[in-house]
Amino acid sequence: MSYQIELRHLYYFKVLAEELHFRKAAERLYISQPGLSRQIKQMEEIYQALLFDRGKRYVRLTGAGVYLKKEVDILFNQMDKMTRELRIMGSDDITELRLGFIGSAVQSVLAKVLVHLRHDFPSVEVDLQELSNEMQITKVLKEELDFGFVRLDDFPKGIHHIAIVKEHFSLVVPRDYPIQQANFTSVSEFKNEPFILFSKDYSHSYYDLVMSIFKDATFDPHVALRTVNALTIFNLVEQGLGVAIVPASLKNGYTSKVKFIDLIHIEQRTTLSLIYNASVSHPGIDLFLNVIQKELSLSQ
Repeated sequence: MSYQIELRHLYYFKVLAEELHFRKAAERLYISQPGLSRQIKQMEEIYQALLFDRGKRYVRLTGAGVYLKKEVDILFNQMDKMTRELRIMGSDDITELRLGFIGSAVQSVLAKVLVHLRHDFPSVEVDLQELSNEMQITKVLKEELDFGFVRLDDFPKGIHHIAIVKEHFSLVVPRDYPIQQANFTSVSEFKNEPFILFSKDYSHSYYDLVMSIFKDATFDPHVALRTVNALTIFNLVEQGLGVAIVPASLKNGYTSKVKFIDLIHIEQRTTLSLIYNASVSHPGIDLFLNVIQKELSLSQ
C-alpha cells in the first residue's frame, strides 16, 4: 500500500466522526457533501478498512473508525500543543493561559487572581472553562489545560496540587424556612427534608465528604436532585424543592432568595486546590504560580 494519507484527510475524518452526518460535516469543512464522501472513500481504500457504517438514516463509526478517531484526537491535540509551545518559544511574552475551574473557585479566589493577572500582565489572554473536577484532571494530564481549580482529596500521578483555601460547609434553605442560623442546632433537624446536592460528577471525593456529614448526623438523606451547577441548586432551593449543603464560599456572588446556615461546628472541611501537570514546564506556569502566591500572601 502506498502511503497517500494527508493531514486534510484526517481532519475531514475527525469532523465527520464528530458530526456523524455528511451534510453537517461538509458545512463545517466548507466543502461539498460529494467531495467529503470522496475523501472518506479514498481513506477507506488506502487503509483497506471500512471507517463508517452508512445507512439511509444514520452514519456510525465502525470498529476501525472508533480506533482511528481515538488516534486522530491524540494527533490533533498534540499538534495544538506543538503550535502553542512554538508560539511561546518564539515570543518573549506569555500570550495565553488556559484555566479550568469549578463554580465555587470564582467566589473564593479565582476572580481576585484574574484581577491581579490583568493588572500585572495585561497582554495575557485567559481561556476560562467551567468543568467538573474529573474533567479538569483529564484535561490537565492531556495538556489541554494549564491549570485547574478543583475540590479533590486524591490526586493522580503526574498532577501537582497546591491547597488554596480550606473552608467549612453551609446549609442552604429557603428564605422563609423555619430553621435559620439563629435557631439552628444540628444537621439532624433536616433528616426529613429532600436534599439537592452536587452530583458525583462534580467530584466523587467531595460527594463522599458531604455524605459523611449525614453519617455523623445519624441519618441517610433523601437526595431528591443532583446537579453540577451551584446556581441551579440555589434556584431549586428557592422554589422549595429541598435544602442543600455547599461550600461556604458559595454564599458570595449569588442573588438567589435563599439563606445560609454556617456549619462551623462540624469537623468536615472542603479544600479548593490548584492543579497543574508535573511534566509541563513553560514560562506561563511560573507566571501564574507567582500570581497565585501573591494572592495567597495578600489573603494571609
